Amino acid sequence: MSEAYKNAGVDVEAGYRSVELIKEHVKRTNIPGVLSGIGGFGGLFELGGEYKNPVLVSGTDGVGTKLKLAFIMDKHETVGQDCVAMCVNDIVCGGAKPLFFLDYIAVGKNIPEKIADIVKGVSDGCVAAGCALVGGETAEMPGFYDPSEYDLAGFSVGIVDKEKIIDGENIKPGDVIIGIQSSGVHSNGYSLIRKVFNIDDSSECAEALKAYDDELGCSVGEALLAPTKIYVKPMLAAIDAVDVKAVSHITGGGFYENIPRMLKDGTRAKVYKEKFEVLPIFKKIQEKGGISEHDMYNTYNMGVGMMFVVPESQAEEAVNAVNAAGEKAFVIGEITEGEKGVDIC
Repeated sequence: MSEAYKNAGVDVEAGYRSVELIKEHVKRTNIPGVLSGIGGFGGLFELGGEYKNPVLVSGTDGVGTKLKLAFIMDKHETVGQDCVAMCVNDIVCGGAKPLFFLDYIAVGKNIPEKIADIVKGVSDGCVAAGCALVGGETAEMPGFYDPSEYDLAGFSVGIVDKEKIIDGENIKPGDVIIGIQSSGVHSNGYSLIRKVFNIDDSSECAEALKAYDDELGCSVGEALLAPTKIYVKPMLAAIDAVDVKAVSHITGGGFYENIPRMLKDGTRAKVYKEKFEVLPIFKKIQEKGGISEHDMYNTYNMGVGMMFVVPESQAEEAVNAVNAAGEKAFVIGEITEGEKGVDIC
């Protein structure tokens, strides 16, 4: 071990300990195709021969300022799932099955137990998505990050047959929109949330976030840290069961920015608010912050984390497929003719 490096603030021994602690979590994510364990310079994954014309689909993202809540509440075992979800949920929008994931954790000080908590969340997310955690990087950066803080990002690669890519080109007026319920805020809009709830690094703020809230059925902090749902398995079940024409992951930008991304020119989405439940956390954010309804739908998922389009005749079958896969789905709208965009009624 380099004493000079340690004196500069980088603990190599802590890095070795972190690797040992995360091995059990990584092992849980192994699936057919994984050819290498952690510790090498690259993660190896072998493509199977089941695809006629395979196309690789990739996605990358981070957790953003939701991490501030994790720091304040000293709760780190769920944000890893957020990181995985933000990547694999994007990949499945194209009809692809995620194959593997890699993470990047940058820390001010390497605390092995904290790293293990973060990677546990990453592994939970990979298991939920059916993909493998084939590698990653932990960078100790003293003087760049506060010793108690870190950043977390990652990327995933998936696969789909070229003829099965979902791109929205077959959408037509009369098709219906299916929504899948979210777990809450997921991983977007936290800069606004921190302003609304006056969240800072004080001990008073931490106590307030941990206080039980009758309207939420939990503390505000718990509601805000609820991990992003991973929609891979229910979406793949729907894709197998019905003709899924387009998919939209409702992330930053809410309904107004994400729904048009799945539409083709000449089509428009109409979403009916009475068809789904706006979760209590969104009502609290809106009331406490005095935020307009338009801004709420232009920032948050409002209780619907994923949407997809199917022919009207297959709507019931699509809902049943998602429900059987363990999520709650409902018909929330329809496709009409018009300028690409969305009307929320």
